[in-house]
Amino acid sequence: MEKWLVVLGIWVMCAACAVLFIRGATARSDKREASEGHASAGKAQTALND
Repeated sequence: MEKWLVVLGIWVMCAACAVLFIRGATARSDKREASEGHASAGKAQTALND
């Protein structure tokens, strides 16, 4: 029984790390796309003013 608890604990820790890693990678990707969208919009506005 004790061995199963250790194995289960290791699996739970791996799953938690995977979830946190995936959430972190996804958040950075979204922020990068949003900042690129604002940068291109600023360039378009500058081109219209010229």
